[in-house]
Amino acid sequence: MAIIPLLASAAEDRECVILLHGLCRTSRSMIPMEQALSQAGYQVLNVDYPSRSASVEPLSEKAVGQVVSECQRNGVVAIHFVTHSLGGILVRSYLARHDISNLGRVVMLGPPNQGSEVVDKLGSFWLFKKINGPAGSELVTDSNSTPNKLGPANFCVGVIAGNRSINWINSLMIPGSDDGKVSVERTKLTGMTDHIVIRATHPFLMRKQTTIQQTIHFLRAGRFDHPTIDKPNVTGQ
Repeated sequence: MAIIPLLASAAEDRECVILLHGLCRTSRSMIPMEQALSQAGYQVLNVDYPSRSASVEPLSEKAVGQVVSECQRNGVVAIHFVTHSLGGILVRSYLARHDISNLGRVVMLGPPNQGSEVVDKLGSFWLFKKINGPAGSELVTDSNSTPNKLGPANFCVGVIAGNRSINWINSLMIPGSDDGKVSVERTKLTGMTDHIVIRATHPFLMRKQTTIQQTIHFLRAGRFDHPTIDKPNVTGQ
């Protein structure tokens, strides 16, 4: 697992944001978010982890545990998370087993918090397993799936869902509004602090300027800036 370098200064009054990309992606997908958060004054760790190599629990131990220790060694006052897709499930998995004494706020982008019907339909196929690995197969919607067994949030978390799809085949499998991978409804998490919907597709949700602005707002205020959210007639990614 590689970690994109931390900003050089590690002042004691700074806050750390850990970025976790989604399934079959790399830390490069989070670079626009990383740059914006750095410019906003946060210390940022953009994690590159092998999302297809293992199931959720060992991935969370490796991807989350190491960077939490890195932040704590730098004396930060708060550790925040910004995640895309599977990254949010890794954070939930880690926090179900570990306490972070200086845990701050969490923003999840397009998380399959209740699984995805796409995995219900395709998860048993050899090609799906080959492409998505063990963690991908865990993201089904039944009550015994990994996301649904992790329980409600007991931390401050805001969820941003996308409602635009460019994958009509996947969307045919998903009831209601969706981003091509996850329905808006299944991004929701019991106990979440706030939830908003942005006109964006799953692959590009983390890159959209509205998403980045809303993420920074939540990290600072503990809620989203609802009046600025995209209207349905606004063209997004």
